[in-house]
Amino acid sequence: MIRFENVGLRYGMGPEILRDISFQIPKGSFQFLSGPSGAGKTTLLRLLFLALAPTRGLITVFGKDRTLIKRNELPHLRRKIGVVFQDFRLLDHMTTYENVALPMRVRGRDESSYRNDVVELLKWVGLGERINVLPPVLSGGEKQRAAIARALIEQPEILLADEPTGNVDPTLARRLLRLFIELNRSGTAVVIATHDLQLMDQVDARRMVLAEGRLTLHD
Repeated sequence: MIRFENVGLRYGMGPEILRDISFQIPKGSFQFLSGPSGAGKTTLLRLLFLALAPTRGLITVFGKDRTLIKRNELPHLRRKIGVVFQDFRLLDHMTTYENVALPMRVRGRDESSYRNDVVELLKWVGLGERINVLPPVLSGGEKQRAAIARALIEQPEILLADEPTGNVDPTLARRLLRLFIELNRSGTAVVIATHDLQLMDQVDARRMVLAEGRLTLHD
């Protein structure tokens, strides 16, 4: 669904942050993205999410050349890509339910068409009793699961998760990983950026290792 061919990225006239990156994300695949801090994992995820354009090379997204995608087409394509950010990006003045439902509201959908889906998804991630709670009251793990639910509500074809277990204990990390595995089994391609080797050892998946701006693949 997404293909990178010799992709490079630099900011301004500075050195390349990413160099000659080539890989693909097949439909229904599960992949880990690892590497030391500062290696560019988050930058690579931003390229995948179409939040950045490469300096050189070819990126193909759902069969479209990245350079030929018009600005007004980007929102439609991004709806096919769910993203879980490190900082969760929940809105403190909205309840858990309202945060998860926000993508639907932005699209102008009537609440009656998605309310049951939001409630069922929150139950699935273990937040069925926290629907009407504001984010400041939630624990770090609960915020993480709310962010995951929001990323999943539009049933994306690809899910990108940036260090999704970085701020939770090992028990909750395993629970979150099981959520990603179940999502993958339902047909969504999953890419998890992490430095947690123990987490990666629990899944038989491709590992993409980013170091010094270059990517190596380990099947």
